Amino acid sequence: MVIVRSVVALAASSGWYIFQMDVHNVFLQGGLNENLYMVVPEIMDEALIVVLVYVDDLLVTSSTLVHIQKTRKILKSKFKMKDLGELKYFLGIGFFRSKKGIYMCQRKYALELVSQMGLSGIKPAETPLEFNHKLTSLEFDKEIKPKNLAHDKLLENRGAYQRIIGKLIYLTLTRTDLLFVVQALSQHMNAPKQSHLDAATGVVRYIKRTTGLDLLLSANGELNLVVYYDSDWASYVETRRSVTGNLVKFGEALIS
Repeated sequence: MVIVRSVVALAASSGWYIFQMDVHNVFLQGGLNENLYMVVPEIMDEALIVVLVYVDDLLVTSSTLVHIQKTRKILKSKFKMKDLGELKYFLGIGFFRSKKGIYMCQRKYALELVSQMGLSGIKPAETPLEFNHKLTSLEFDKEIKPKNLAHDKLLENRGAYQRIIGKLIYLTLTRTDLLFVVQALSQHMNAPKQSHLDAATGVVRYIKRTTGLDLLLSANGELNLVVYYDSDWASYVETRRSVTGNLVKFGEALIS
């Protein structure tokens, strides 16, 4: 998904057109785990054409609409595919262009997650996780013997917890405000406790309050890669290891 964000960020910053196509017979061609880029020889000398292949979907972007149309025509003559027009909805994510750039939105996905968990009528949360809240494993609890040990038992159905975390991980494609708490919750997927489920429920309550948040791939800024890195020293309560994090910006767009 980093590659998709990078290509869309390039199109947003450069003011390029970006179109989407769907390949009908991609699953008949065998397995493919890599991202592919293609250029079309017939028009390569006239304009820069970027074609991103992602599973059975293609993104075609260029500064010239005429050359995009030629590229789409060539691809349709070589492969059986459907022309979906300008990029609007890709891999479950909505894309909306404005003067500020291109917005990536998962509002529909977020609302469905709230509904699936039966939290549509519950009060939203102000933050995704309470301040200074620590998530611990059952083995750690047995050593320090907290007061709520008897009530904070392992979940009988850990699959339900794992599915919730999987959905939250996908939501972080556009919701960077959830990255820290989701990575903390994902560390307990093998042996989740009631406190982990309660924390995950709190995240969904926060999502209910903030379903309108989008990720903007800005149309402004130079196309430079900038990386920020930070380490929270010895903050992991069980092992005293540091928790590290980084973000990568392509111009003004956050891509990773």
